[in-house]
Amino acid sequence: MLPLLLASSSPYRRELLQRLHLPFTWASPDIDEARQGDETAAELVRRLARLKAQALAEHHPQHLIIGSDQVAVLGERILGKPHSAERACEQLLAASGQSVTFLTGLALLNSATGHCQVDCIPFTVTLRELDRQRVERYVQTEQPLDCAGSFKAEGLGVSLFQSTHGSDATSLIGLPLIRLVDMLLKEGVQVP
Repeated sequence: MLPLLLASSSPYRRELLQRLHLPFTWASPDIDEARQGDETAAELVRRLARLKAQALAEHHPQHLIIGSDQVAVLGERILGKPHSAERACEQLLAASGQSVTFLTGLALLNSATGHCQVDCIPFTVTLRELDRQRVERYVQTEQPLDCAGSFKAEGLGVSLFQSTHGSDATSLIGLPLIRLVDMLLKEGVQVP
């Protein structure tokens, strides 16, 4: 089996990948994550996942490289990482009582052959009706400033949910393990 390399510095993605009990290393790719033209959210995350994997291929020529990227979509608006408490509060209040779809792009690149599998996995969350005081308490407690849509599903963020819908709950955290296992199997990797 070729060694696995996670093209991400995200501690959330590393924690998820550890669930598969496969040895892996990780490295942070340096790519431009800006949206291009009229690119849809799904096109954006697929492209960025692929680019993240490809960015590490030259220095890791005999690896299976996993790239992933995620955005949250509210209506037609893409919600990225808020980076500030005020922006996080704005995002959550805008999503109050509404459904937010998380799109997670996933790529698995065999850098030895150049074969690259790419997909986009959706997961939808409907939020409870939220007031400013609750949102501010949540943001202060959880500090979801590096999370698309401003909440951590693996933590207290679940208290903001009214319901969820999707085929792979791990995609909500940023690395869809069910789809990744499918990709790994196609590359001959047997997951314990």
